[in-house]
Amino acid sequence: MANSKGYIRIIDSTMRDGSHAMAHQFTTDQITQIAGALDQAGLTTLEISHGDGLGGSSFNYGFSKEPEENWIEAAAKAITNAKIAVLLLPGIGTQENLKNAYDLGARMARIATHCTEADIAQQHIGLSRDMGMETIGFLMMAHMITPEHLLHQAQLMESYGAEAVYVTDSAGAMRPDEIRRKVSALRNSLSSDVKVGVHCHNNLGLSIGNTLAAIEEGAEIVDGCTVGLGAGAGNTPTEVLVSVLHLEGYETGVDVFKAQDAAEDVVKPIMPRPQVIDRASLVLGY
Repeated sequence: MANSKGYIRIIDSTMRDGSHAMAHQFTTDQITQIAGALDQAGLTTLEISHGDGLGGSSFNYGFSKEPEENWIEAAAKAITNAKIAVLLLPGIGTQENLKNAYDLGARMARIATHCTEADIAQQHIGLSRDMGMETIGFLMMAHMITPEHLLHQAQLMESYGAEAVYVTDSAGAMRPDEIRRKVSALRNSLSSDVKVGVHCHNNLGLSIGNTLAAIEEGAEIVDGCTVGLGAGAGNTPTEVLVSVLHLEGYETGVDVFKAQDAAEDVVKPIMPRPQVIDRASLVLGY
């Protein structure tokens, strides 16, 4: 692309965050179709696990229709170029879960904690690095603390070996000025070797705007879910994000029209309902 503003990596979380919207009832056939379509569209990284991460299938968090191991294995067979990522929340997922995911083909681990609890991630980040997995720290509910406090937590994850740290707007509660301050705080103080990522929800209708604001402040990795399929009001829609980034002059390596095909032909037909900002999700963001 002429006059490119640079490369932005998109991680698609349809098959993980979307598990919430599906009540964790994905089937292996659906995972195979989604993974194959997104791989063909050029998405480089696909996150797959129970909505609450590895080991989340339980009475507390909701039982999956099929074991997430089946999903990971099926996706690994359906893709040609993409990397499989998994989410792990210490206290829900275990080191054994992570080892099993690696054996099934996962090559990225996103270790997620509440934004004030980065210190519980040390062992899992270390294990992920030891196994040779790309390792990301995921600071959830990041709207709840100041940029300075968030930076301190990000620095802990950096010290444990995280190769990227995420500002995660789990409640869809941030507005562009806030996400700018928090991304900027991390980008200006973490090592240049540590990338900054953002994961936005759409409870206030700001997921695309917030993602663009974060990129302008130095975020290099951004998340989306195809058709926005995700918890609450849903996530930044991958196919919309790809289109907007291309219009803005960024390279993503994703085919705009194949991403739209994956949304329209593969994901939409399996959605239990459209992703909407209903009263409950709006109140959460508000």
